[in-house]
Amino acid sequence: MDPVILVFGGLAAFLIFKLVSTLGETGGEQDGRADASNDAESLRKALSNGLKKYADNAREDVPQPDQTPEVLDTPAKALSASGQKLQDADPAFDEAAFLDGAKSAYELIVEAFARGDLNSVRRFLGDSVFNAFSSAVESRDEAQQSVDLKFVGIENAALFAANVSDDALTAVTDFSSNQVRVTRDGDGNVIDGDPNRIDLVKDRWTFSRKRGTNDPNWVLVATGAST
Repeated sequence: MDPVILVFGGLAAFLIFKLVSTLGETGGEQDGRADASNDAESLRKALSNGLKKYADNAREDVPQPDQTPEVLDTPAKALSASGQKLQDADPAFDEAAFLDGAKSAYELIVEAFARGDLNSVRRFLGDSVFNAFSSAVESRDEAQQSVDLKFVGIENAALFAANVSDDALTAVTDFSSNQVRVTRDGDGNVIDGDPNRIDLVKDRWTFSRKRGTNDPNWVLVATGAST
C-alpha cells in the first residue's frame, strides 16, 4: 500500500479535561447516543480537511518521474519551537495543519465524552485516557447526572511542548474554548452551570504517535487543565 495513503489515513484518524467535573450528556441521552455512530466518520471528514496540507507535503517528498528534489515544495515553516522539533524528526509535519486537525479532534472527543458514548472515539484514545473517561462516565451515570454541552467556538489551539524519542513523537497541545455547560440531576434540575452563560475552558491535551512502525496514528494519551 502507498505509504502516503497510510500517513494520510492515520492522520485523518488522529485526533486529536476535567474528567469528573462538568461534562455530561448533550441534548439528552437518547438523542445523543442515536448520533454517536456518526462521530468517527465526522471526525475523519473534519480531520481530512485540516490535514490535507500535511498529506500533500508527504506526497511531494517522493520525487515523480518528471521531478527532481530541487523543484519539490518544502514543508510549511513551523510556527513554534515545539513545532520545529517535531518537524526536524518528521519533515512532513505541518504544525498549522496539525493544529487544525487537533481542534476538530478536541471538540468531537469532548462531545462524545459528554454524551457518555466513548466507543465512537475509542480509536483516538490511549488506554489510560479511555479507562479514566469510562470511569468518569460510570460515576456520572450512577449519580443519575447529565450535562448539556454546547461548543460556541475554539478561541485558540497551540503547541505547548513536544518530545521526540526513539519510540514516539509527542505533542502537548493547549486549547481555549467557549462552552455552555449545564449539569442536571435525574429530574432535570440544574445543579451546576448556567444555560445562559458562556464559560472559557482551558485544557492541555497530549497526543502521541509511534515511530519505527507502520502505524502513523496520533492518539490522546493524557488530559489536564492549562493555565
